[in-house]
Amino acid sequence: MTKNEIYEYLDSLGIEFELFEHEAVFNMAELENIALPHPECEAKNLFIRDEKKRNYYLISVKGDKRVDLKEFRRQNNTKPLSFASEEDLKNILGLTPGSITPLGLLCDEERKVHFFLDSDFLNGIIGVHPNDNTATIYLKTEDLVNVIERHGNEVSFVSL
Repeated sequence: MTKNEIYEYLDSLGIEFELFEHEAVFNMAELENIALPHPECEAKNLFIRDEKKRNYYLISVKGDKRVDLKEFRRQNNTKPLSFASEEDLKNILGLTPGSITPLGLLCDEERKVHFFLDSDFLNGIIGVHPNDNTATIYLKTEDLVNVIERHGNEVSFVSL
């Protein structure tokens, strides 16, 4: 889905969101140089897989957090983890590096990616790319979770 298709889809579901267009950003450090209205709500997104490429995970955490994959593995009883390849990112989520977002799960036709969301986002808003790193949208975390669950991907909340 393109970013415009994301906007149309959210509109069709009656989901309100704030949209901010900006220059392309490829990491959280670059995002710090952009004056966005809710920097405390920015999500950092990691697309990872197990060692046998059987299980894929998208982890979204507050932008200022670091994720210890060994600890994540221990807490969630997974096999050893590493970052998924650029090819897997494109084939499964239809995304390119720098544009990873939970909304990419809407392109996961096989619903094979398990979404893990930082529980610090609960009861608030979250800032994510709309499948394109030249914009950020802010929406209620509850609405994002509902969109992903409606699509059929599994969602879990984690404390990281």
